[in-house]
This record gives sequence, structure tokens and C-alpha cells, in this order.
Amino acid sequence: MTKLRLAIVGAGPAGIYAADILLKAERGFEVSIDLFDQLPAPYGLVRYGVAPDHPRIKGIITALREVIDRGDIRLFGNVRFGEDITLDDLKKHYNAVIFATGAVRDAGLDIPGVELEGSYGAADFVSWFDGHPDVPRTWPLEAASVAVIGNGNVALDVSRMLAKHADDLLPTEIPANVYEVLKNSAVTDVHVFGRRGPAQVKFTPLELRELGELRDVDMVLYDEDFDYDEASKAAIASNKQVMVIDRVLQKWRERPSVNGQGGQASRRLHLHFYAKPLEIVGDENGRVAGIRYERTEPDGEGGVRGTGETRTVDVQAVYRAVGYFGTPLPGVPFDKKRGTIPNREGQVLHRGSSSSDSSQGHEVMSGVYATGWIKRGPVGLIGHTKSDAMETIKRVINGQGSWWNPESPSEESVVELLRSRGIEYTNLDGWHNLDQHELALGEAEGRTRIKVVPRDEMVRVSNDGPSAG
Repeated sequence: MTKLRLAIVGAGPAGIYAADILLKAERGFEVSIDLFDQLPAPYGLVRYGVAPDHPRIKGIITALREVIDRGDIRLFGNVRFGEDITLDDLKKHYNAVIFATGAVRDAGLDIPGVELEGSYGAADFVSWFDGHPDVPRTWPLEAASVAVIGNGNVALDVSRMLAKHADDLLPTEIPANVYEVLKNSAVTDVHVFGRRGPAQVKFTPLELRELGELRDVDMVLYDEDFDYDEASKAAIASNKQVMVIDRVLQKWRERPSVNGQGGQASRRLHLHFYAKPLEIVGDENGRVAGIRYERTEPDGEGGVRGTGETRTVDVQAVYRAVGYFGTPLPGVPFDKKRGTIPNREGQVLHRGSSSSDSSQGHEVMSGVYATGWIKRGPVGLIGHTKSDAMETIKRVINGQGSWWNPESPSEESVVELLRSRGIEYTNLDGWHNLDQHELALGEAEGRTRIKVVPRDEMVRVSNDGPSAG
């Protein structure tokens, strides 16, 4: 019987779901799957891209854990694609590869002042407070007033983490170094800017509702943002999610903190709608001093148009939460505009090929596939990731005739390759060691978990056992 040796690069939800779907699919051949990740621990953005005070994410991790703990997928952590192992290496040892590397960089924001000191990408901030091993241990939180640009869930995560009191994060798995920095934060006011109105926001009702539950934080809204046009009224009446968001916002308007007049709280979270950022204003020392925006208005069709009126809010830091963007991979085609790997239903296409043109076969890159955000862009939730994986796996199964013919397809040959290069890779047993160690660190402090942050410590605990920490 034919056997498929498959490499999956990326051990987040997209990669794990792809492996699970293939193993459960009717396919007529045996499968052996190796999962590679540049980080010593699995789960990708579920571990390193979601705020620690979201306990429901643990349910997703539980589902992912059940897949990799079955024992029919090998895990190789702390292996960097393009450095420790290359596309040519994979061709020597596998029949095919699926790239599931996600999108972890900040999308660009083309306005003056983004380069100023005190202007930060939200993705970098999220990586910091989630204990990503490849970012600095510290973060500058000397600003009293900060701006967050964006009206999606990431913008709300960033805003909530900036406004929330550090002690209220102790029940979570927040890393110790992050807690210490947040404990000494100078932030008193967080201003969130979105160019459209309350009925057109991109965040979910649950994310929004969590903002209003923060201890000792006033929600500040502005009456001028709630003079709804007919399109907004129609959206509220016809869409349950929009209706719930409006209901939450209207309840906040009844609090004694409207139009900039805060209540008794020590911190305030301001929501500015119909505000299109024009410029991050700097001072004479090249530091952020404010944000200038244009007031927008409904255009009657669900969108907005500029009014020509500009305003400036004094802030000392700006966080840009305008989306994520993929990262190019050595030897793999990349769409610089979309931040994705060009593909047709998950099968990678050579550079310059059109994903909409299915009449030709020669532009297909044999043996190379993609799934998740690196395939479709950073949109959609877990459900989209599963359907993405199903589409890609169908292509893998039906593409048997175009698989690679590896020189050394044995499972041991990959282990020998990594060892010969001195790569300190981690495996599934190592992840279990690290997992137990983090849980023990948390238990000692009366918490669920405390993440290990330094990469070398993660590798040492993984490979030598919890006592190594």
C-alpha cells in the first residue's frame, strides 16, 4: 500500500486540524505525519496570540491537545523552517508539505508618524503579554494616555490589557515579567479609534461586553456617535450580533461617564467612532505626542465618508491594531499584497500564477500545500480554519500523482538530520514536561499556570524534565 510521508510546518490550530482531518479521512493509503514548529511549544496563536484573560480559549487547546496526544502525529518543536530545515530537506524526506504558518506580523498603516518612538504594532504587544520567547522581556508603559487604532477583537484585547489592573490578571496564566510591568503601568486613559460607526464594528459582542466588566475602569462614550442613519438602524434591526453590540453600548451610555466626563474610576476607556486616523503627531524629540483624525459620517450605504473636520487627542503612545500579515517563507511563493501563499484550494501555485485560473496544471507547485491564515489571509475564526483544512486535505489526497519521491522517507532519517545539525528540537514528551512544569509553577503561586518565557529555558525543561527548571 502507498504511504504518504507528510510534513506540516506550523503547530497551531491550522496545522493540527489538517493533520487530524487527514488521519480520519478515507484515503486508500497509509499516512505518517510530522508536525514542525519554530517554537518549543505547540498551539501557535492560541498560546501566543490571545489575551490570557480569555478562559474559553482553553476549550480550543483541549481539543488540540486531544489530537496531538493520540500519538499518531510526531511533533518537532524549536525547528525553524528555512534555517534548521529547508524545502529541499523536506523533499528528501517527505512526499508533501503543508504550510500552516499563520500570520503573526502587523499589517501596515500608511499614515505619517508610524515610525515615531511610542508607536507600536498590536501584534508585538500581544506577543509580549502572551510571553512569546522571541520578544523582549520588558515593555514601555510610561504613557498616561494611549491610543489604540482599530475596531476589531485584537484592538479590544489590547485596550483591555492596557486598561485592566494587573492584580485582576493574576488568576490567568500571565507570565511573571508581564505582571510586574503591568503592575507599574502609568496608563490612566485608553482611547480606541475606529473610522466607522458603532453599527459597523468588527469585534464580537462577547469581546465588547468584557470591556464593561473591568474593575475600576469607566467606559466613556460620545453622544455624537449615536445619531444613527437609516443603514445603521437597518443593520441593528436585521443582524442579531449588531443588535447585541448596540444594546451593550446603549447601556454604557446610561452610566455617568458620557462625553468625556469620567465617573469615580482611576482609569478610563474611551470609544471614539467615526474617527479616521490621519497622523500620529510627534514632539520635538521624535516621540508620540498625539493622534490627529478626521471626523467621518455615514454615507447612506453602510460605509462612511470624510467630513473635512479634523481633531487631535493628546496621547503619548499609539497601538496599531489594524490586522495581521503573513511572513514569506524561503523557497515558497508569496503574495506581497495579501500576505499569503498563492494557492488554489490549498495547493500552492508558482509565483505569478492566478488562483482563479484553474484551466492549467503547470502552475501548480507539486507537493506543496497551504492552510489557515497563510492560505486565506488573517480573517475568520476556528470554524473557518477547519473548513480551510478540509479543502486543503482534499487536494492532498487527490494529488497523489504529483507527490514528491523522497530519497530517504524513513521516519528515523529526519531525526538523524536534525541531530546531525545540532538542532535542539523538542517533541511531544517534551511538551508534556513543559506543560507540567508551568502548571506546577502556577500551583505554587495559587494560580492555574505560569508560562515559561525564555526559549532556552523552555527547551531545557522540555528535554530534561520539569526538574531542569
